[in-house]
Amino acid sequence: MNYYSLKNKSNKASFDEAVIKGLAPDKGLYFPESINALSDDFFRKIEYFTNEEIAYHSIKQFIGKSIPEIALKEIIKDVLSFHFPLVKLNDKRYVLELFHGPTLAFKDVGARFMSRCLAYFSAKKEYKTTVLVATSGDTGSAVANGFYKAENIDIVILYPKGKVSHIQELQLTTLGENITALAVNGSFDDCQEMVKSAFIDKELQGISLTSANSINIARWLPQMWYYFFAYKQLKEKNKDIVVSVPSGNFGNICAGLVAKQLGLPIKHFIASNNANKVATDYLATGNYSPKPSKQTISNAMDVGDPSNFIRIEALFKNDFNLLKENLSAYSFSDNETKQAIKILKDKYNYIADPHGAVGLLGLGKYQEEQTNTIGISLETAHPIKFLDVVEPIIGEKIPLPKSISGILNKKSLSKEISSYLELKNFLQRKEKCIHL
Repeated sequence: MNYYSLKNKSNKASFDEAVIKGLAPDKGLYFPESINALSDDFFRKIEYFTNEEIAYHSIKQFIGKSIPEIALKEIIKDVLSFHFPLVKLNDKRYVLELFHGPTLAFKDVGARFMSRCLAYFSAKKEYKTTVLVATSGDTGSAVANGFYKAENIDIVILYPKGKVSHIQELQLTTLGENITALAVNGSFDDCQEMVKSAFIDKELQGISLTSANSINIARWLPQMWYYFFAYKQLKEKNKDIVVSVPSGNFGNICAGLVAKQLGLPIKHFIASNNANKVATDYLATGNYSPKPSKQTISNAMDVGDPSNFIRIEALFKNDFNLLKENLSAYSFSDNETKQAIKILKDKYNYIADPHGAVGLLGLGKYQEEQTNTIGISLETAHPIKFLDVVEPIIGEKIPLPKSISGILNKKSLSKEISSYLELKNFLQRKEKCIHL
């Protein structure tokens, strides 16, 4: 399997080259040259496969010869060491909980898979790789945990100061060791722009840089597993299945659409957005117009220029009408999100985080017209990560998981920056230290 740049198809790379580089030399996102559907027999018998077996069969074509079968199966076993329960709200709506990993967020799967792959590729190298990542919340903590104490790998995380939850900040700023957190005076889009600038800066080309955002194929692709796991649990219902995904940088929903192209019987996808509604507006008007991000209570979706949308367009060969047949998008305000959190608690005794609440709002909107469907909404983070928002709405305390109570009294080790020049200087100083 080779990958090509979405900016220039002549720029190609194997899986390992694409993972190590992060972006193509022209700074385009890598995209697989082909996506070959799995056999009908695989889906007929999917309930007899373990999650690890499903993960291996669905991703092996994207790895090619870069990782041998035995090593790839060991990586998958290590990554999928927690559960993905499907919670029934009623006969038409289910919640797929993706927060049972070590940092209580869906990004644990992609971050752990990428870290294990990069560690495999770096095992025989004598130089360090610096992983540079921008986060609007959960990516940073998942990457920090996934790469913590990894040999020959340094992690530099940029996050918007004051725009992530307190617990999210503690998760990504208290580890130390090979993890550095930089608090940026700006928005997530500013953080993402700094990361992109570092990759195109000729003066930094001597540093082995890669990214752990969903622009990296090893972070992006394993997210398709969620959809296989959900289908496996609902297959016997024999109704059209639709999936609502709280969407920010659109890596997660893009991975779901890859699963659909692999043959997974999902009828339709719903991108559920907060006030950052570039995709909602695009599907309504045909005009794709990135805008500065707006701060909301569902901060992981505060993205004004989603990087992965270009991959979604590539999946549908830039055919707008075909894209609309497979994807809908809706946008909701903070007030609507808060109301949804309260209704979910009062009606179903279910505590959702703000992102999960947005996902369920989008599912409900779609099912108003598509009534003969079974809907799955992704709950992407544990509500404890947003207790300042959720607890006042539901009127009760959320029990602290052990992984959270253990960091509440730890000291933040973040450094503050305000410009790309400060990031560049930091990376150059860090590289000098490495070679001393």
